[in-house]
Amino acid sequence: MQNHFELFHLPQRFAVDMKALEAAYREVQSRVHPDKFTTGTDSEKRVALQWAARANEAYQTLKNPFRRAAYLCELNGVDLQIESNTAMPTAFLMQQMEWREALDEARDAGDVQALDRLDKDLQAARKAKVAEIGALLDSNEYDDAGKLVRQLMFLDKLDEEVQSVFEKLEG
Repeated sequence: MQNHFELFHLPQRFAVDMKALEAAYREVQSRVHPDKFTTGTDSEKRVALQWAARANEAYQTLKNPFRRAAYLCELNGVDLQIESNTAMPTAFLMQQMEWREALDEARDAGDVQALDRLDKDLQAARKAKVAEIGALLDSNEYDDAGKLVRQLMFLDKLDEEVQSVFEKLEG
């Protein structure tokens, strides 16, 4: 079975041309969308639906840096153990604690400016982490990249919490 990169005829690397991904996704969807098979047999409709679902999943995976990095690690035999391995470097854990404390303080005080500063810090850290992961993956250093992918997951989760507090404070 083709992997997600092969499905869209893209090189199997972290750096993805988003315009090429979008165009390839639209092309695949135009061929397999279930609406094109409304007069087909039940079997044809089922296969079209399966292909459309597979294309959607592949597109969502390759579009998202965390999911794309995790997928590349998985393709190259690295088990991220996302559910069971929470070991992180001490410096990263300390930074997480500082950010969580800042989030709690901003939430409790209703301080949108402090929340905005935290959001900017997280975005910068996330951007740096994504760049570091991309460089490792594109250098075939999958084990090292896998360690950072777990850190990116924590950053993404914290960012979701920040966005949630923004919505509550502004909402």
